Amino acid sequence: MAMDIPHKDAPSSSTSCFSQFCSSALRAKALKPSSTVSSGDGLIRRLGVFDLLLLGVGASIGAGIFVVTGTVARDAGPGVTISFILAGASCVLNALCYAELASRFPAVVGGAYLYAYTAFNEITAFLVFMQLMLDYHIGAASIARSLASYVATIFELIPALKGNIPPWVGHGGQEFFGGTLSINILAPILLALLTIILCQGVKESSAVNSFMTSTKVIIVIFVIIVGSFKVDVDNWSPFAPNGFGEILTGATVVFFAYVGFDAVANSAEESKRPQRDLPIGILGSLLICVLLYIAVCLVITGMVPYYMLGEDAPLAEAFTSKGLKYVSILISIGAVAGLTTTLLVGLYVQSRLYLGLGRDGLLPSIFAKVHPKRHTPVHSQVWVGIIAAVLGGLFNVHVLSHILSVGSLTGYSVVAACVVTLRWKKRTENQDSSKCISTWCEGVIWIVIVACCGFATGALYRFGASFIFMLVALVIAILACAALCFRQAYSEAPGFSCPWVPIVPSVCIFFNIFLFAQLHYEAWIRFVVLSLISVGIYAFYGQYHANPSSDDTIIYHIAPEEDGH
Repeated sequence: MAMDIPHKDAPSSSTSCFSQFCSSALRAKALKPSSTVSSGDGLIRRLGVFDLLLLGVGASIGAGIFVVTGTVARDAGPGVTISFILAGASCVLNALCYAELASRFPAVVGGAYLYAYTAFNEITAFLVFMQLMLDYHIGAASIARSLASYVATIFELIPALKGNIPPWVGHGGQEFFGGTLSINILAPILLALLTIILCQGVKESSAVNSFMTSTKVIIVIFVIIVGSFKVDVDNWSPFAPNGFGEILTGATVVFFAYVGFDAVANSAEESKRPQRDLPIGILGSLLICVLLYIAVCLVITGMVPYYMLGEDAPLAEAFTSKGLKYVSILISIGAVAGLTTTLLVGLYVQSRLYLGLGRDGLLPSIFAKVHPKRHTPVHSQVWVGIIAAVLGGLFNVHVLSHILSVGSLTGYSVVAACVVTLRWKKRTENQDSSKCISTWCEGVIWIVIVACCGFATGALYRFGASFIFMLVALVIAILACAALCFRQAYSEAPGFSCPWVPIVPSVCIFFNIFLFAQLHYEAWIRFVVLSLISVGIYAFYGQYHANPSSDDTIIYHIAPEEDGH
């Protein structure tokens, strides 16, 4: 009999652990309205609407405006303008979803992570955080290397330094062990400087971002004006030399040139009037970027025939070919300013996400500490800077670019889904019955079907399958969206309201996952592997330390309605 006892306890213990894991993983954060503001351990509200606009523009427009436009134009021709319009329209729909949630939860940091924690559950929020973090960490290191290269190029304008800057300082890197290590010392130095600025306070970092963003926007506008006098309209014909297919493919590529407007949502706790200003900052900064990209596309394809555009620096080469070399120098300066602001905002966003998880207990509490005088999450900011410096200083992270964008597309899709689920009346009413739960689960199933159809359509398009199969997947997605419309009851959002819910969020999810299917297959593997690692980290640490119901501080309160007026 004694021999049988372990066999009876083992399944019971295993079941108990699994039950505890499920119970923890399915917890959701409940945010409550509050009219009290406690600033002791919180961030300080110093960002106005103009600061938020520049934050969004600074995050989105980097060197891509000087490179991506020309690279895609080589395939899409002057129709690259339509590519940017299509991608911009898609991002506007995503921005509408972000704007609603930023208005609904304006008092706390967290962005997509916070929204997922509130609308779904703890494990979903943690998975979103991990996917976003890998994108941010690798992206920051990659941008730092590009910035180092541009800075070195500007230094070489000094005659004494021309051709005398070694690779390990700024240009690329000095490779060792067959390229396993690629040493670059300028990238970590630049990252350290930006980290110091960010640790000083949001006022100081915002001032730097505002100056650099204004500089690059002025340069871009100047480039557009000067270039417009060199436009030959004959270069715009044929407008789509390789057909609409290349324009659509171009849209999937340039979509990522707009990524960054979500940074505004992560500044919620530092915005002066979040309920009013966050939606303006998110949508306004995106529209500014759309207009600038379209104007640059028209100018560059009008100045030079699309098939003659260069690969590495098409915009600069176009002006050089027209005898305007001084504009090429300005473009290099604009690229430095663009990369600096993109990197600055990226590091800023990362630290605020770490701050949110530290407060919730999903990461060690050291990440939750805010400097009492500077009101910045110094520990989180330094940690983010160290990770980026190590990656940027020791490895050629550019080779990992094909696995990026997974986090952004995942985050955008989850945010769109959050808009739908948080609008369901059954989510907040009639909590008693199994019918309520089944109704909610049914809605989630329809959302998942929309996402699966988006991936299927994208995969079929990518591998050149018959149009009939793509049409079938599209029809199923439309039926699932119709089910969301007629099988659920929706309430009005308390602040800014995304129009046509659930249609707009469903379109966002479908197109985001369609783009996900266009990524390199290694990006798919990265998504699965990182998700498994995330579940493991959560199982061994997060579920035991998370505390989603700490409602005694401002960090878990929705800003009062008065903030929106």
